[in-house]
Formats: sequence, C-alpha cells, structure tokens
Amino acid sequence: MHEVPHGEILNELRKLGARCVLIQSPEGLRREAEELAGFLEEKGLTVILHGEINYGACDPADSDAKRLGCDALIHLGHSYMRLNLEVPTIFVPAFAKVELVPALEKNIEEIRKLGRRIALVTTAQHVHRLDEAREFLEKNGFEVLIGRGDSRVSWPGQVLGCNFSSAKVEADGVLFIGAGYFHPLGVALAVKKPTLAINPYSGDALWMDEEAERLVRKRWAQIAKAMDAKSFGVVVSTKKGQLRLAEAKRIVELLRERGREARLIAMDHISYPKLEGFPFDAYVVVACPRVPIDDYENWRKPVLTPREVELLLGLREDYEFDEIPGVERREDEPLGIAVHGVRG
Repeated sequence: MHEVPHGEILNELRKLGARCVLIQSPEGLRREAEELAGFLEEKGLTVILHGEINYGACDPADSDAKRLGCDALIHLGHSYMRLNLEVPTIFVPAFAKVELVPALEKNIEEIRKLGRRIALVTTAQHVHRLDEAREFLEKNGFEVLIGRGDSRVSWPGQVLGCNFSSAKVEADGVLFIGAGYFHPLGVALAVKKPTLAINPYSGDALWMDEEAERLVRKRWAQIAKAMDAKSFGVVVSTKKGQLRLAEAKRIVELLRERGREARLIAMDHISYPKLEGFPFDAYVVVACPRVPIDDYENWRKPVLTPREVELLLGLREDYEFDEIPGVERREDEPLGIAVHGVRG
C-alpha cells in the first residue's frame, strides 16, 4: 500500500557508514517497518524496531536511537520537520500507491459546489500525485491554488494535523484529498471556508462544514465546563516538535493575571490517567492540538487549548483552531526520502 524504497534507504545508510539503525513508524506502517528491517538485516545491518506510538515528524525517536547506540534513525511515514536531531535521520514519507484522479472524477459535481477557485491540499502520503490532481481539475475548468505553507511542512499543498498554512490562500473553498477525519476537519476550522474531503481509497466525499460546526459546539461546552475552575494544570510536551514552552508560560501568566491558579506540567505522552493524582480543576494542553480534541471524552475534567483559554478569559470572541505555526520556508524538500544530519 505504501512506497518504502529499500534500495535508496540502504544507499543512504551506506553513505552514513551506519551499522546499527532504529526504524520508527506509525501504527499503520508497522508491517512495512518489519519488512524493511528484514531487508536491511540481510544486507548486514543491525536493526531495532521502535515500538512506541508515533505522532508524526514532530516526534522523532532520535534521542532513543542515540541511547540505543544506533548510528542512524529511519523515520517512516512523515516528511522532514526542522528540528535539532541527535543522530542522522532518514525521513521516508511512504507515498501511498493509490491514484487520486478516479476519486476526483467520481465526485466532480460535488467539487463544483466549492466554486471555481479552489485550494488543493493533502497529506504527505499523496503529495507526490498533487500535480496530477491539479491538471485534472484545471482541465475541468477550475482555477487551482496550491499554497506554499510554512517551515513545518515540506512541500506546497501539504497539511499536518497541527498546521494548515498551505490551505490559507484566496480561494472560494478547499479540496482535501486523503483518508482520515482530523486533517480535513482542521482545514475547515483553520480557514473557515467550505471544505470538501475526498478519500482516494474509497472514493467517498464528505463535506466538513457541519462536522466543524459540531466540533466547535463541543469545544464551547468544554469552555463552559471550565468557567468555574480555579486551578489549571498547563501541560507542555517534551516532544521536540511539540515543545511550546514559551506559549505554555504565556498561558500560565494569563491565568494568574486573572485570578486563577496555574502550574506547568511537562509530559511526553499526554493522557488524562497520568494526571489523575493532581488536584487541578481543569487542564490546558499546549502541545499537539489533537490531544484535547480527539481525546477530550476520556478526560474527567475540562481540557482546553491555548486559544480556548483566551475565549474563557474574554480575550477573544471568535473560535479559532489551535495551530503550531512555523516560519517562512526557504526551500522544498526533495520529493522522496530526505536525509538530515545533526543540527545545533
């Protein structure tokens, strides 16, 4: 289902002089990770599979690789994110082996409802076919915009679960191509324009506008539950690409200035069961925005994002999705595997 170029990866490892490597993968690529491990071991390398949950390029296992004595890390399923790495890392986006145009053909009349001028976005798994999708749409009369995005993404048109900068262009609506629910939902919340998600595997199309409105209502309910909270645990992540310490400190100060108690809590994998022993009335997660949104039903106490705290305190009026912004991106990554050495 996914392209993992064994030969290219082996060539890069040989250039690095690596003898022992750690392979990190999301749960959906565990089979590909094991197959790659078998191939590399046949070529004489020592391979360790990383078994922890992986949330994206924001969560590289380079520190673990260094502790395990590995010469390099292979990070499957995500593109490079600008971070300080402790060992040379090969980012393998694992492009999906599925064409996009058939699903677009099937849903062309739904796409027309977006308007003539549309923004086109996808995830790392499908970005290699984005030009094919654009050509098809342009032949059908659309003006297609593919935003460049900021430094947290690798290619134009790519979106992450925490960053939708490439979707923020002057378009009538946004077309997302890919599987999953959270990415197109985040797009709809971030750009506040009609958003249509098309799944290239099933060919299904889903309008995200009502889904976004439903989520916003649920988030306002969380804010309402936190109105009477006197004490807040402000949770900051120690994952490299989610470490937002300055933002967490800002939220602590905002709460304290307005008469609430607030304390910083540092965690790697954030979950409510780990926090149950603390006496706080509510929590603020200053990390991946998916944590308080995907998981909120598993929290017995209210859990907010930084933007929702600002609503709670009356510092803003309109709901805004919490994103992790980057800086201006100077250049695109190569469209395939990318090797990045130790920085900083």
